[in-house]
Amino acid sequence: MARPAPGCVRAAVRLAAEHGAEKVTVEAISAAAGVSVRTFFNYFDTRDDAFVVIDADSGARMRRAVLEAPPGLPPLEVLRAAIAAELAEAEQQHELWRLHAEVLHASPHLLARGVGAHMAAEAELAEAIAERLGDAGGGLYPRLLAAVAGTAVRTSMDHWSAHQDEAAFLDVFHEVFSLLAAGLPAPPA
Repeated sequence: MARPAPGCVRAAVRLAAEHGAEKVTVEAISAAAGVSVRTFFNYFDTRDDAFVVIDADSGARMRRAVLEAPPGLPPLEVLRAAIAAELAEAEQQHELWRLHAEVLHASPHLLARGVGAHMAAEAELAEAIAERLGDAGGGLYPRLLAAVAGTAVRTSMDHWSAHQDEAAFLDVFHEVFSLLAAGLPAPPA
């Protein structure tokens, strides 16, 4: 049986894209997802939580992948692999992610909550990087690496959305990380 949370997120995002997030009720989300209102609140503290994060378990999986990667791999490569594994799933749900972006951009309070959730996930990823590197103080490098990786993902998504016929999303993502790994050399003139 499918877990209720992903179904509620899909229902919330689709309803919000169609009617506007402010007009979508918990009852409507629950009905569209085929769960009770009580079940909805087993997974979400508020109605808005269903709009903000598509896959709440993604961050935990990435942190686990960072911590469990073979020793000796460069941190950027470990992070690339962890994020790529998650993005492969996102690419399969392109329409949902597109609608999610529309919903967040159409509702400033949801966009702000989404940015906050992203920043919290980035901080947790930085902690995993610090732990992997033995940096108990959570220094500058882990924070910068997590932030740069987040920017790389957004840049990849933006570029791919505008040029979908030219390359697969994961190819664009790997190209972006290759540029990072090379130190961001200037392109040839």
